[in-house]
Amino acid sequence: MRVLVTGASGFIGRHLVQALREAGHDAVPLVRKTLAHGGPGWDPSRGLVDDTALERMEAVVHLAGEPVSGRWTRQKMTAIRESRVRGTRALVDAIGRSQAPPGLLVCASAVGYYGDRGEESLPESAEAGSGFLADVCRQWEAEAERAASLGLRVVRLRLGLVLGSGGGVLGAMVPPFARGLGGPIGSGRQWWPWVHVDDVIALACYALENPVLCGAVNATSPEPVRQRDFARALGRTLARPARLPAPSAALRLMLGGFGSELLASRRAVPEAAVRSGFAFAHTDLERALTEVLARPRA
Repeated sequence: MRVLVTGASGFIGRHLVQALREAGHDAVPLVRKTLAHGGPGWDPSRGLVDDTALERMEAVVHLAGEPVSGRWTRQKMTAIRESRVRGTRALVDAIGRSQAPPGLLVCASAVGYYGDRGEESLPESAEAGSGFLADVCRQWEAEAERAASLGLRVVRLRLGLVLGSGGGVLGAMVPPFARGLGGPIGSGRQWWPWVHVDDVIALACYALENPVLCGAVNATSPEPVRQRDFARALGRTLARPARLPAPSAALRLMLGGFGSELLASRRAVPEAAVRSGFAFAHTDLERALTEVLARPRA
């Protein structure tokens, strides 16, 4: 297949482009206009997409968006929202203008869609939660779903906490844990829906080839864990103690709204993926951490 990929230079995008090409697909990055170097380009901040970008494309995988990690200032929150909502709107508008549109849009979303839900099990049928990130995800997915009215099959991948080398949740956690300064975040009782990056990539590729998969899909391990258990597993993997808690008040003070996201509980389960026949390769957290941390930085 000929697949257009946004966010191709990001943490997940790099892995996906490599996997698509190794599988024999033609993966074409959609890059920002200033960096196009002759390839198809776009300017998501202005809602602009080259008219030629979708020529001869059979599918689009849309991963682009401002990283959510870091202190949530007003400017950061605006960038998080606009990069996802306006960027997806521009992409779907371009699909609508295309004379020969692709048949499939796989659009990233996030388990932030569910908000902070405590002990509740969250399959894809669970309603949206409240809060900034839940609101962003709801708008983001609504823009992607407009492509369905254009005749495309739309898959909305609600990503969990992705484990991989060179980025994701471990990029921020490993350095302090490696120095023996890690520990639970807040009470540590909140559910963390983790997923190995290889399973994210495999699920995206599975979506390209299996028309049975459609709509919202939780890209999360079938075995979510509590945050304190995640911290203990990471400490054991690094052979370091993991007993220094990060107090909730300090996190909120340092990181603003992002601190609250780290403290939120989301027991997301991949009901749609499993029901469709997809098999996760990584369901044991400690084994997944061991495998990831043994890899060279991507």
